[in-house]
Amino acid sequence: MSRTIWVGAVAYDPKVVTIWEGMRRYFHEEAELPVEVVLFQSYEMQVAALLAAPTDPTPRIDIAWNTNLAYLQADFWSNHRCRPIAMRDTDLGWMTIMVSATGGPLSGLPGLKGRTLALGSRDSGHAAILPVHFLEREGLVEGRDYRALRFDSDVGKHGDTGASEVEVVRAVLDGRADAGAIGSPFWKTVRAERLVPEGALTEIWTSPPYNHCMFTSHPDLDPAVERRFAEALSGMSYDNPAHRVVLDAEGLHHWVEPHLDGYVSLRDACVRQGFFTSAAAKSAAE
Repeated sequence: MSRTIWVGAVAYDPKVVTIWEGMRRYFHEEAELPVEVVLFQSYEMQVAALLAAPTDPTPRIDIAWNTNLAYLQADFWSNHRCRPIAMRDTDLGWMTIMVSATGGPLSGLPGLKGRTLALGSRDSGHAAILPVHFLEREGLVEGRDYRALRFDSDVGKHGDTGASEVEVVRAVLDGRADAGAIGSPFWKTVRAERLVPEGALTEIWTSPPYNHCMFTSHPDLDPAVERRFAEALSGMSYDNPAHRVVLDAEGLHHWVEPHLDGYVSLRDACVRQGFFTSAAAKSAAE
Protein backbone atom coordinates (compact mmCIF):
# COMPACT_ATOMS: atom_id res chain seq x y z
CA MET A 1 0.00 0.00 0.00
CA SER A 2 1.58 3.28 -1.13
CA ARG A 3 -1.08 5.74 -0.05
CA THR A 4 -0.30 7.47 3.25
CA ILE A 5 -2.86 6.92 6.00
CA TRP A 6 -3.12 10.08 8.07
CA VAL A 7 -4.07 9.41 11.69
CA GLY A 8 -5.01 12.12 14.18
CA ALA A 9 -4.44 12.11 17.93
CA VAL A 10 -4.76 14.81 20.57
CA ALA A 11 -1.60 15.81 22.43
CA TYR A 12 -3.10 15.98 25.92
CA ASP A 13 0.19 14.93 27.53
CA PRO A 14 3.87 14.76 26.46
CA LYS A 15 3.64 10.96 26.54
CA VAL A 16 1.35 11.09 23.50
CA VAL A 17 4.38 11.86 21.31
CA THR A 18 6.21 8.78 22.61
CA ILE A 19 3.12 6.60 22.22
CA TRP A 20 2.60 7.57 18.61
CA GLU A 21 6.27 7.28 17.75
CA GLY A 22 5.95 3.67 18.89
CA MET A 23 2.68 3.15 17.04
CA ARG A 24 4.08 4.64 13.83
CA ARG A 25 7.17 2.42 14.07
CA TYR A 26 4.96 -0.65 14.49
CA PHE A 27 2.76 0.28 11.51
CA HIS A 28 5.76 0.90 9.24
CA GLU A 29 8.12 -1.89 10.29
CA GLU A 30 5.77 -4.74 11.17
CA ALA A 31 2.32 -4.06 9.73
CA GLU A 32 3.79 -2.48 6.58
CA LEU A 33 1.24 0.31 6.59
CA PRO A 34 2.34 3.86 5.66
CA VAL A 35 0.80 5.59 8.68
CA GLU A 36 1.70 9.18 9.53
CA VAL A 37 0.46 11.01 12.61
CA VAL A 38 -0.98 14.49 13.04
CA LEU A 39 -1.18 15.81 16.61
CA PHE A 40 -3.94 18.25 17.55
CA GLN A 41 -4.40 20.52 20.54
CA SER A 42 -8.13 19.84 20.85
CA TYR A 43 -10.71 17.27 19.87
CA GLU A 44 -12.76 19.98 18.20
CA MET A 45 -9.98 20.57 15.66
CA GLN A 46 -9.39 16.84 15.25
CA VAL A 47 -13.05 16.18 14.49
CA ALA A 48 -13.05 19.09 12.03
CA ALA A 49 -10.04 17.52 10.26
CA LEU A 50 -11.77 14.13 10.18
CA LEU A 51 -14.82 15.68 8.52
CA ALA A 52 -12.88 18.00 6.20
CA ALA A 53 -13.54 17.93 2.47
CA PRO A 54 -10.60 17.89 0.00
CA THR A 55 -11.13 21.60 -0.72
CA ASP A 56 -11.20 22.69 2.93
CA PRO A 57 -8.23 24.77 4.16
CA THR A 58 -7.97 22.72 7.38
CA PRO A 59 -5.79 19.59 7.69
CA ARG A 60 -7.53 16.44 6.55
CA ILE A 61 -7.06 13.09 8.28
CA ASP A 62 -8.28 9.60 7.47
CA ILE A 63 -8.62 8.20 10.99
CA ALA A 64 -8.98 9.86 14.39
CA TRP A 65 -8.21 8.44 17.82
CA ASN A 66 -11.28 9.96 19.48
CA THR A 67 -12.75 10.17 22.94
CA ASN A 68 -16.29 8.88 23.30
CA LEU A 69 -17.62 12.45 22.92
CA ALA A 70 -15.50 13.14 19.82
CA TYR A 71 -16.55 9.83 18.27
CA LEU A 72 -20.24 10.61 18.79
CA GLN A 73 -19.83 14.17 17.48
CA ALA A 74 -18.06 12.88 14.35
CA ASP A 75 -20.81 10.31 13.88
CA PHE A 76 -23.60 12.86 14.33
CA TRP A 77 -22.07 15.65 12.23
CA SER A 78 -21.23 13.25 9.38
CA ASN A 79 -24.82 12.01 9.28
CA HIS A 80 -23.53 8.65 10.59
CA ARG A 81 -21.07 8.25 7.70
CA CYS A 82 -17.98 8.13 9.91
CA ARG A 83 -17.31 4.54 10.91
CA PRO A 84 -16.03 3.09 14.19
CA ILE A 85 -12.91 0.98 13.66
CA ALA A 86 -11.50 -0.28 16.95
CA MET A 87 -11.15 0.48 20.64
CA ARG A 88 -9.07 -0.59 23.63
CA ASP A 89 -10.15 -3.46 25.85
CA THR A 90 -9.93 -0.89 28.67
CA ASP A 91 -12.46 1.37 26.93
CA LEU A 92 -15.18 -1.09 27.90
CA GLY A 93 -17.14 -0.69 31.10
CA TRP A 94 -16.04 2.73 32.34
CA MET A 95 -18.09 4.15 35.21
CA THR A 96 -18.43 7.46 36.99
CA ILE A 97 -17.72 7.29 40.70
CA MET A 98 -19.10 9.81 43.16
CA VAL A 99 -16.92 10.28 46.22
CA SER A 100 -17.34 12.25 49.43
CA ALA A 101 -15.28 12.83 52.56
CA THR A 102 -15.32 9.81 54.83
CA GLY A 103 -17.46 10.45 57.90
CA GLY A 104 -19.28 13.32 56.19
CA PRO A 105 -23.02 13.81 55.82
CA LEU A 106 -23.34 11.99 52.50
CA SER A 107 -23.81 8.26 52.18
CA GLY A 108 -25.74 8.10 48.91
CA LEU A 109 -27.50 10.11 46.21
CA PRO A 110 -30.50 11.25 48.32
CA GLY A 111 -28.16 13.22 50.56
CA LEU A 112 -26.89 15.26 47.62
CA LYS A 113 -30.04 17.36 47.51
CA GLY A 114 -29.28 20.96 48.46
CA ARG A 115 -25.53 20.32 48.46
CA THR A 116 -22.55 21.01 46.18
CA LEU A 117 -21.23 18.52 43.64
CA ALA A 118 -17.78 19.05 42.07
CA LEU A 119 -17.59 18.25 38.36
CA GLY A 120 -14.71 18.12 35.91
CA SER A 121 -14.31 19.94 32.59
CA ARG A 122 -17.62 20.53 30.89
CA ASP A 123 -16.61 18.43 27.85
CA SER A 124 -15.52 15.44 29.94
CA GLY A 125 -17.92 12.57 29.40
CA HIS A 126 -16.97 10.77 32.61
CA ALA A 127 -16.49 13.75 34.95
CA ALA A 128 -19.26 16.12 33.81
CA ILE A 129 -21.60 15.17 30.96
CA LEU A 130 -22.59 11.71 32.15
CA PRO A 131 -22.76 12.51 35.88
CA VAL A 132 -25.29 15.26 35.17
CA HIS A 133 -27.19 12.93 32.83
CA PHE A 134 -27.32 9.99 35.23
CA LEU A 135 -28.34 12.24 38.13
CA GLU A 136 -31.22 13.61 36.05
CA ARG A 137 -32.40 10.04 35.56
CA GLU A 138 -32.40 9.73 39.35
CA GLY A 139 -34.52 12.89 39.68
CA LEU A 140 -31.68 15.22 40.67
CA VAL A 141 -31.37 18.26 38.39
CA GLU A 142 -28.37 20.58 38.41
CA GLY A 143 -29.27 24.04 39.71
CA ARG A 144 -32.56 22.85 41.16
CA ASP A 145 -31.62 19.96 43.42
CA TYR A 146 -27.88 20.50 43.81
CA ARG A 147 -25.21 23.10 43.07
CA ALA A 148 -22.38 22.29 40.64
CA LEU A 149 -18.81 23.42 41.24
CA ARG A 150 -17.14 22.98 37.85
CA PHE A 151 -13.44 22.82 37.04
CA ASP A 152 -12.98 23.60 33.34
CA SER A 153 -9.22 23.12 33.52
CA ASP A 154 -8.68 21.14 30.32
CA VAL A 155 -11.50 22.09 27.96
CA GLY A 156 -10.83 20.78 24.47
CA LYS A 157 -9.13 17.64 25.79
CA HIS A 158 -12.43 15.99 26.90
CA GLY A 159 -11.04 15.17 30.33
CA ASP A 160 -8.04 13.23 28.99
CA THR A 161 -5.48 15.09 31.09
CA GLY A 162 -7.15 14.20 34.38
CA ALA A 163 -6.42 17.73 35.61
CA SER A 164 -10.04 18.55 36.30
CA GLU A 165 -10.53 15.30 38.24
CA VAL A 166 -7.61 16.28 40.46
CA GLU A 167 -9.39 19.56 41.18
CA VAL A 168 -12.62 17.67 41.93
CA VAL A 169 -10.88 15.53 44.54
CA ARG A 170 -9.18 18.56 46.08
CA ALA A 171 -12.51 20.35 46.38
CA VAL A 172 -14.05 17.40 48.23
CA LEU A 173 -11.08 17.07 50.56
CA ASP A 174 -10.97 20.78 51.49
CA GLY A 175 -14.74 21.08 51.93
CA ARG A 176 -15.58 23.28 48.96
CA ALA A 177 -17.77 20.45 47.64
CA ASP A 178 -19.81 17.83 49.44
CA ALA A 179 -19.17 15.25 46.74
CA GLY A 180 -17.29 14.92 43.47
CA ALA A 181 -17.68 12.96 40.23
CA ILE A 182 -14.64 11.26 38.69
CA GLY A 183 -14.02 8.45 36.22
CA SER A 184 -13.44 4.92 37.47
CA PRO A 185 -9.87 4.74 36.01
CA PHE A 186 -8.88 7.88 37.94
CA TRP A 187 -10.50 6.55 41.12
CA LYS A 188 -8.50 3.34 40.68
CA THR A 189 -5.31 5.40 40.33
CA VAL A 190 -6.16 7.47 43.42
CA ARG A 191 -6.40 4.33 45.51
CA ALA A 192 -3.55 2.36 43.93
CA GLU A 193 -1.05 5.22 44.11
CA ARG A 194 -2.32 6.61 47.44
CA LEU A 195 -2.85 10.09 46.00
CA VAL A 196 -4.98 11.03 49.02
CA PRO A 197 -4.65 9.94 52.65
CA GLU A 198 -5.90 6.38 53.04
CA GLY A 199 -9.56 6.30 54.02
CA ALA A 200 -10.09 10.01 53.37
CA LEU A 201 -12.65 9.46 50.61
CA THR A 202 -15.66 7.18 50.42
CA GLU A 203 -17.40 5.97 47.28
CA ILE A 204 -21.10 6.83 47.63
CA TRP A 205 -22.43 6.09 44.13
CA THR A 206 -21.41 4.27 40.95
CA SER A 207 -22.95 4.97 37.56
CA PRO A 208 -24.07 2.42 34.99
CA PRO A 209 -21.19 1.35 32.71
CA TYR A 210 -20.36 3.04 29.42
CA ASN A 211 -17.54 2.94 26.85
CA HIS A 212 -14.77 5.41 26.12
CA CYS A 213 -12.36 5.94 23.17
CA MET A 214 -12.80 4.86 19.55
CA PHE A 215 -10.74 4.94 16.36
CA THR A 216 -13.04 6.64 13.86
CA SER A 217 -12.76 6.76 10.06
CA HIS A 218 -13.30 9.62 7.63
CA PRO A 219 -16.62 9.13 5.78
CA ASP A 220 -14.81 8.59 2.46
CA LEU A 221 -12.04 6.31 3.68
CA ASP A 222 -11.69 3.19 1.53
CA PRO A 223 -13.15 0.30 3.57
CA ALA A 224 -10.17 -1.84 2.49
CA VAL A 225 -7.77 0.64 4.11
CA GLU A 226 -9.95 0.66 7.21
CA ARG A 227 -9.78 -3.14 7.39
CA ARG A 228 -6.00 -3.16 6.98
CA PHE A 229 -5.69 -0.64 9.81
CA ALA A 230 -7.95 -2.68 12.11
CA GLU A 231 -6.08 -5.88 11.25
CA ALA A 232 -2.78 -4.18 12.05
CA LEU A 233 -4.07 -3.11 15.45
CA SER A 234 -5.24 -6.64 16.23
CA GLY A 235 -1.76 -7.86 15.38
CA MET A 236 -0.27 -6.10 18.38
CA SER A 237 0.42 -8.60 21.16
CA TYR A 238 0.94 -7.92 24.84
CA ASP A 239 3.25 -10.93 24.88
CA ASN A 240 5.63 -9.08 22.56
CA PRO A 241 7.88 -6.86 24.74
CA ALA A 242 8.20 -4.20 22.01
CA HIS A 243 4.42 -4.02 21.61
CA ARG A 244 3.83 -4.12 25.37
CA VAL A 245 5.73 -0.86 25.92
CA VAL A 246 3.34 0.97 23.58
CA LEU A 247 0.23 -0.82 24.81
CA ASP A 248 1.06 -0.08 28.45
CA ALA A 249 1.65 3.58 27.65
CA GLU A 250 -1.74 3.78 25.92
CA GLY A 251 -3.41 1.89 28.74
CA LEU A 252 -4.57 -1.37 27.16
CA HIS A 253 -3.75 -5.04 26.74
CA HIS A 254 -5.30 -5.56 23.31
CA TRP A 255 -7.40 -3.78 20.69
CA VAL A 256 -10.99 -4.94 20.25
CA GLU A 257 -13.79 -4.50 17.74
CA PRO A 258 -16.24 -1.63 18.37
CA HIS A 259 -18.85 -2.26 21.07
CA LEU A 260 -21.45 0.34 20.16
CA ASP A 261 -23.99 -0.43 22.88
CA GLY A 262 -21.77 1.38 25.39
CA TYR A 263 -22.40 4.82 23.85
CA VAL A 264 -26.17 5.07 24.22
CA SER A 265 -26.16 7.00 27.50
CA LEU A 266 -23.59 9.54 26.31
CA ARG A 267 -25.44 10.03 23.03
CA ASP A 268 -28.64 10.79 24.95
CA ALA A 269 -26.75 13.13 27.27
CA CYS A 270 -25.19 14.99 24.32
CA VAL A 271 -28.61 15.57 22.80
CA ARG A 272 -30.02 16.92 26.05
CA GLN A 273 -26.99 19.05 26.91
CA GLY A 274 -26.36 20.50 23.43
CA PHE A 275 -23.06 18.84 22.54
CA PHE A 276 -24.23 18.15 19.02
CA THR A 277 -25.01 21.83 18.40
CA SER A 278 -21.95 24.03 17.89
CA ALA A 279 -19.92 25.99 15.37
CA ALA A 280 -18.37 22.70 14.26
CA ALA A 281 -21.82 21.30 13.53
CA LYS A 282 -22.75 24.33 11.45
CA SER A 283 -19.50 24.12 9.48
CA ALA A 284 -19.99 20.43 8.80
CA ALA A 285 -23.49 21.06 7.55
CA GLU A 286 -22.49 23.78 5.09
